[in-house]
Amino acid sequence: MVSVSNDRAALPAEAQKQMTEMSEDVTDISHLVHVRRRYWGRYVASAAIIALIGYVVLAFAHGQIEWRYVARFLTARSILNGLVNTILMTVLGVVLGVITAIMRLSPNPVLQAVAQGYVWLFRGTPVILQLLLWFNLALVFPSMGIPGLFEFRTVDVMTPFLAALLGLGINQGAYTSEVVRAGLLSVDTGQYEAAKSIGMPRLQALRRIILPQAMRVIVPPIGNELVGMVKLTSLASVIQYAEMLHNAENIYYANARVIELLMVAGVWYLVVVTVLSFAQSRVERHYARGAGRASGRQ
Repeated sequence: MVSVSNDRAALPAEAQKQMTEMSEDVTDISHLVHVRRRYWGRYVASAAIIALIGYVVLAFAHGQIEWRYVARFLTARSILNGLVNTILMTVLGVVLGVITAIMRLSPNPVLQAVAQGYVWLFRGTPVILQLLLWFNLALVFPSMGIPGLFEFRTVDVMTPFLAALLGLGINQGAYTSEVVRAGLLSVDTGQYEAAKSIGMPRLQALRRIILPQAMRVIVPPIGNELVGMVKLTSLASVIQYAEMLHNAENIYYANARVIELLMVAGVWYLVVVTVLSFAQSRVERHYARGAGRASGRQ
């Protein structure tokens, strides 16, 4: 207060008069009360969503659902076998995707052409068409092998399991390869040159230097592809492959408990997706170390 008074005293008389008039004109707002703004649209939308969720929950709770059958078949042997077969379908696509991406970035023109043709062919045709083609491959190649050495009937080899493994795995590999290739291209070319300058072979440089840096870009979309692949395996039921949904269908054809068996399959799909999502978050956290703000957010 002393410094303000001294400063005002140092001003000319006219300036002091103007400051006094301005201070008298300022409206006193100390008596006003702050009122929060009402977002009525948000309130109505939230109430409608909560009411809708409550209606769905009550419908399932009071519907004609025998929950004891859900609990009973949740750990049925055929359902668990189908779950294992579903998970097996997911692995091949990732492996093929990494190999194809490396081939597309290879300086070898033959490897590049093969990888590009593979991606073009299997991304350009529907999954169900590929499954049916693999399952009916015996119509094109009645027998396979090397004449004079060994031969076998294609119909004996191309089982529903193998047809599903090839149809789903190879198709998924075409999409995964593009994700991996995008991650590899995101690494600065200086990293490749630095590895080459110290005499590292190409594959060792990819494994030790390039891939660890590219994983931050690769992991999120790869996790999304894995989740999609888990659900895509249900298409294999068209060729009688014993995946989880197909086994659930066989059971409810026998006991007419349709909604209960579908809910069992839905629960296991959610469990698998939850586990994959948790694993994805852990892998992302691991590769985000030392990445500036990304590691700080973890």
